[in-house]
Amino acid sequence: MTATDPPAFSEPSRGKGTKRGRAKLEKTPPDASSVDPSDERSRSLDENAYQGLAGFRHALRRFLAFSEVAASAAGVTSQQYQAMLAIRVHPDQAIMIKELARQMLLQPNGAVQLVDRLVGAGLAERRQSSTDRRSVLVVMTDKGAALLERLAADHLQEMSKHEPLLAESLRRLRSMERSGDTS
Repeated sequence: MTATDPPAFSEPSRGKGTKRGRAKLEKTPPDASSVDPSDERSRSLDENAYQGLAGFRHALRRFLAFSEVAASAAGVTSQQYQAMLAIRVHPDQAIMIKELARQMLLQPNGAVQLVDRLVGAGLAERRQSSTDRRSVLVVMTDKGAALLERLAADHLQEMSKHEPLLAESLRRLRSMERSGDTS
């Protein structure tokens, strides 16, 4: 697990229970019946914590809803858009399928299917690695890069609309973290 992985969840499992390569999360958050009321963390949250968390989740859900609609209008899924972002920010704008699977929290076979769909749509292509002939890299085509640029610009514009709510929510949460109210 890396510092960017969500701390409450482990890497995707390789077991049954996945659909279309979606990750099966091995560790799930506790349900309400397993929360210990005597646990100090459950009693120390104040109104600012709840306001911060609610505001952040609200802004995040609104952004994700926008993203679904924008991606669909552009003829791709939000998962394909996320994959194109992962390809774009990877060194040399090329990524191995194994790494794409890790970035997308997918099983490797799910990442292969995702790449197949991107290739079929003319948005990406497979290239043999110049440093290791056994490795295949996924790169975006010019068509994919142009689509990503349009979608990314739309997403940045939408993010700026929600910036005040996100900033206020994060400010509340950071102030709690600094004051030690969350432990």
